[in-house]
Amino acid sequence: MTFSVATWNINSVRLRLPIVESFLLDHAPDVLCLQETKCPNDVFPTAAFRKLGYNHVEMHGQKGYHGVATISKYPLEEVEARDFCGIGDTRHLDTVVRAPKRDIRIHNFYVPAGGDEPNPEINPKFRHKLDFLAEMRDIRADPGKAQSAILVGDLNIAPLETDVWSHKQLLKVVSHTPIETETLEDMRRQGGWSDLMRVFIPPEEKIYTWWSYRARDWDISDRGRRLDHVWGTPDLEPMLKDITVLREARGWEKPSDHVPVIARFDLS
Repeated sequence: MTFSVATWNINSVRLRLPIVESFLLDHAPDVLCLQETKCPNDVFPTAAFRKLGYNHVEMHGQKGYHGVATISKYPLEEVEARDFCGIGDTRHLDTVVRAPKRDIRIHNFYVPAGGDEPNPEINPKFRHKLDFLAEMRDIRADPGKAQSAILVGDLNIAPLETDVWSHKQLLKVVSHTPIETETLEDMRRQGGWSDLMRVFIPPEEKIYTWWSYRARDWDISDRGRRLDHVWGTPDLEPMLKDITVLREARGWEKPSDHVPVIARFDLS
């Protein structure tokens, strides 16, 4: 029994709905987790997803900013949207997928980008990012339940040297500063999460999931970062069959600056 989960920062779900529909037709993940949907719940394009067989849609959105949505072929239950840092941003959605063979809890995250200056004393956006990460420590792989869990999303941090095009040049750039990378990796380990992308793709190999809109030719310059992640409970490691980073999506018409990442499991 195969089961697949995709994560994608779509940078406005309504603006980019045609490429989302095309992606679902071609790749058909069982669950799609979107971030930066920029869409209030009452105008989310639920009908478009149901036409494609995704009858279970949960979203946590707001007008013009942030927003996450989990779209599934299987029922979604125990839905919870946590308000991190208590400021009303829509950056998290927790659901349980009633997949064949087992239930799987999925956390869908959109971590704050953090602005441009990596100094929390003078940059409130960076302070917010660090505070958000501190609260994320409560999201553990085993919250007292014997249940498989997956954490996906745009975490806005590229933790490894091979997650960026130049480790040395980006050490003082937000998303790859030591305080961010060390905090994220410590949080992941202490929370009992496995970095499933790096289970499948060795840490020595480069992985990018984001290329800036500012690049004149993103493909040739290839100055990417791995900002999008797939974590899981350790029991899912032997079931992991494939991780696909859909690089070509960055070149689609009106693309997001992020590309989809698909994880496939054998639950039999």
